[in-house]
Amino acid sequence: MKTFSMRPASDERQRPVACVVCGRSESRPHWQCDGFYFVRCTSCGHVYQNPQPIPDDLALRYDSEYFDYELENAEPFYELMRLGLEDVGFMGMQQQLRRRGQFLDIGCATGVLLQRMQQYGWGVQGVEICEPAARYAIEERGVPVHLGPVEGAPFERGAFAAVHTSHVIEHVPDPRDFLRRIHDLLCPGGVVVIVTPDRSGVQARLFGSRWRSAIADHLNLFSSSQLRRLLQETGFEVLRKRSWGGLTAGAAPRLIKRPADRLAKLLNVGDVCAVLARKSNRKNRETGNRKVQNETH
Repeated sequence: MKTFSMRPASDERQRPVACVVCGRSESRPHWQCDGFYFVRCTSCGHVYQNPQPIPDDLALRYDSEYFDYELENAEPFYELMRLGLEDVGFMGMQQQLRRRGQFLDIGCATGVLLQRMQQYGWGVQGVEICEPAARYAIEERGVPVHLGPVEGAPFERGAFAAVHTSHVIEHVPDPRDFLRRIHDLLCPGGVVVIVTPDRSGVQARLFGSRWRSAIADHLNLFSSSQLRRLLQETGFEVLRKRSWGGLTAGAAPRLIKRPADRLAKLLNVGDVCAVLARKSNRKNRETGNRKVQNETH
């Protein structure tokens, strides 16, 4: 079953784009989906939509229907985010980090994670492009949220000790600028946790264009190594990567799904990955192929 996605409007404007990982324009067809296409960069292998909707039209997809979906699933989504934060070791770091700055959730939806982190003692801020979701977070959960993309948010540089962004970077038209903005907002030694579908995981390899994350709203489908490269080139040191999800619900009987899920997590080849990275203080940003730690619990 595919992840929830808004069908592109018939009058949505599109533009050709280059590969966000290596900057090259040469690509070949990869997956043909229902009214949109993913291509594969012939230089670095990154898979992305081309052409893509222009940012103003893309933002119109996140409307009241999207809000209803986020509100209905707020608690199970929170539980997944909490588990992801635990898996990458963030929860054990937060007491020390809280002394150094605030917690920012980019793509905070209805604000459930912000509300819980506030209960842990964090000063919090959120960013959300869906107006009904942002309004709900402010009015019902009592958390501060900037409406619009993080690139335009009026936050001070270095104000945050931790940034969390779950299932957002794959929706962003320019992930490199997105990561640069996060880098600017973090204090020295601050950390970011990024959760995104993993194209190098078992499910993507198994299902191809039928993969549940091959949807119209996902502009970039990162492999773990390509995400690591992008983080290093925007000034981060990758500390840890975890993944989970072996088979989707309904894809196999429970007796098969449960051991498949455990094995995918054990081998770090799951459907979704969480990456913990720290803002590097080095003047020269890393571009090498530093190996990501693959410890498991």
